Amino acid sequence: MLSMFQGAHEGSWFLLVLFFLVSYFLPKQKITLMLQRLFAVIMIVSGVGMLVSYGFPLEFIFKGVLAVIVIGVMEMLVGKKKRNEPQAMLWVACIILLVVIILTGYGLIF
Repeated sequence: MLSMFQGAHEGSWFLLVLFFLVSYFLPKQKITLMLQRLFAVIMIVSGVGMLVSYGFPLEFIFKGVLAVIVIGVMEMLVGKKKRNEPQAMLWVACIILLVVIILTGYGLIF
């Protein structure tokens, strides 16, 4: 069961970032934004499943909180791009959060 959650989680992270980049750089279309949100939900559900399987270790709870924050930052970036508002600080936050989340997920930090 754990390997199923882990496979879905890793794949949904990859697709979430991919659809975010497409949504950001091609703001006129809407399907990738919907797919981005779908994979965010899949990623959260599979992450909660992995948390239950692992017994709620603190570092993965921290990773989950950061993941929810980065999903919000991605949504804000797409929205600000459509409204032509400045986004530099959000990009910095998004990249730093993604790096911390990936390193935590693979056990390289914490």
